[in-house]
Amino acid sequence: MALWILVLAFAPAVFWLLYFYRRDRLEPEPRWLIVKTFLLGMLSAIPAAVGEALISWVGVFVLVVAIGPAIEEYCKYFVVSRSVYRSEEFDEPMDGIIYAIAAALGFASVENVGYLFTVQQIDPSALGLTFWARALLSVPGHALFSSMWGYSLGWGLLIQDPRERESFIRKGLWLAIALHGSFNLLAWLAQDFGLIAAGLLLVLVSLAWRVVHQRIASALERSPNHIPTEGAPNDSLEP
Repeated sequence: MALWILVLAFAPAVFWLLYFYRRDRLEPEPRWLIVKTFLLGMLSAIPAAVGEALISWVGVFVLVVAIGPAIEEYCKYFVVSRSVYRSEEFDEPMDGIIYAIAAALGFASVENVGYLFTVQQIDPSALGLTFWARALLSVPGHALFSSMWGYSLGWGLLIQDPRERESFIRKGLWLAIALHGSFNLLAWLAQDFGLIAAGLLLVLVSLAWRVVHQRIASALERSPNHIPTEGAPNDSLEP
């Protein structure tokens, strides 16, 4: 049973990782480096869990809605910015999105293990519902949120001024934290407000998907391997 739970926990992350990896069609990143980043994302869940445990005195609501998202996004950002970001392979805007997503899905897998094992122990009948809710919302949610700072890291390669680049990356990190916190808030409110909060949650996720696909398209257009369509207007460097 333990092995089956692990399979359930990692399956959504593997699915979504393949989904996003295939979007990087112009210059796919080395698979070994994607796997390495995924594993680093898994490891980043450890300091995140420790940090959240140390500051749990703020209360569950504040931890879930504000502190937790900040800690989790920074831990994922940290492992990417201190590893693959400094690699020669990280050389175009799309790379930031792909590696951020890889780290985020590694993190989400570890989180998923905890959730599914807990549900299995407390209420096995709820395991299926929990699996699908997390597979379709929470797990890809991590990827969507982290892609915000990943996009900023990648697009930062095009920004020459160091201060402007740092500011842009920082804004991406704050946007990821804000979206993550909003997701958690609506999930929390869904317990009391049911369909209203759940509907808003779906709207938030849908908008996040739309933004991410737009940013993927924008990043691909800035790839050295991109061949502009004849007559297409030139894009500015504005993200």
